[in-house]
Amino acid sequence: MINSYIALDLETTGLNPKFARIIEIGAARIQDGKIVETYGKIVNAKTDLPQNIISLTGITQEMMEAGEALETVLAEFMDFCGDDILLGHNIPFDYSFMKKAAVNHAYPFERKGIDTLKLARRFLPELEKRSLESLCEYYQIEQTNKHRAYYDAIAASEVYQILLKQFYSGNEGAFEPFQLNYEVKRESPITARQKIYLNDLIKYHKISLTVQLDSLTKNEASRIIDGIILQHGRIS
Repeated sequence: MINSYIALDLETTGLNPKFARIIEIGAARIQDGKIVETYGKIVNAKTDLPQNIISLTGITQEMMEAGEALETVLAEFMDFCGDDILLGHNIPFDYSFMKKAAVNHAYPFERKGIDTLKLARRFLPELEKRSLESLCEYYQIEQTNKHRAYYDAIAASEVYQILLKQFYSGNEGAFEPFQLNYEVKRESPITARQKIYLNDLIKYHKISLTVQLDSLTKNEASRIIDGIILQHGRIS
């Protein structure tokens, strides 16, 4: 029985790790069902937060801008979690964002995980919804600060502990951690040439960006340049 793990949850600017960014990391080290150590930080994603994300998480633009740089938070989190198993509700989602960030900052990040969503789908097929919020309501788990990373990580751990008690006996294999996979290549930062051209495009077309230029990767800059040209045209 796996009862030692890192419960993890992220808040992000969107659902696709290719385009969205991490704005909060929350985690807890769990041993024998008890919290023994915690970690939580807001990340300055250096972009404008979509209104739907502000409404969902309660993280404002000002809170995000006061957060720490991703490279700082990432280094702290890597020290915190070590090589432990990761647990979360739809943990492949959180892992994909963490893996991208880790690769871009030259950290190895191969992990095994336990997914409470996967377990709920197997053992609670009668439920119409299996979101973390729905499972907390089903099991009468008090969920404070919904959609904030640390609190959702703890809620997922509490769901897992209940599922263990209910279904582990005779279903041991279902609770074994599985290898988390997300293929991503390290991205280069925006080039000086791209930065100059992008600045020229912005000034020429009198538009503004929702993201800081220095935080862009080379691929992100290329996509933005292509998008501006497609919508507004080239500099004539």
